[in-house]
Amino acid sequence: MPDDPQLDVDGDQIVVIIMTSGPSARERCATPFYLGSLLAAMDAQVHIFFTMEGVRLMEKGVAENLTAMEGGKRIIDFIRDAKRAGVILHVCQPALPGYRIDADSALIGEVDHVSRAGTLAELILSCNKVFSF
Repeated sequence: MPDDPQLDVDGDQIVVIIMTSGPSARERCATPFYLGSLLAAMDAQVHIFFTMEGVRLMEKGVAENLTAMEGGKRIIDFIRDAKRAGVILHVCQPALPGYRIDADSALIGEVDHVSRAGTLAELILSCNKVFSF
């Protein structure tokens, strides 16, 4: 997976979702993917940037075993729906060591980019809307 991509900002509506919530706040973990899927279906370019505990959702085995509510849809299924809709997933490289996550072997295949803070700053400065969860 490439690091810190060049952004395609040629006239599209760009939405950035900053995901800081993770497994300890499971009730917050489905909505960003659902909203991202909806916005992508409306032709927005959607980026979800995972930082802080949010990086844990991109760790192998976590989203596969997590639901936002008892008996609900698994978070990995929300992630896959978002990917099918065209949502771009970034994982914050500086946050990974704090959770002992290896970028080369411990991330799910749905991750598009392992990115640094500069990418997040560029996304924020070039987007139309920013949400955080």
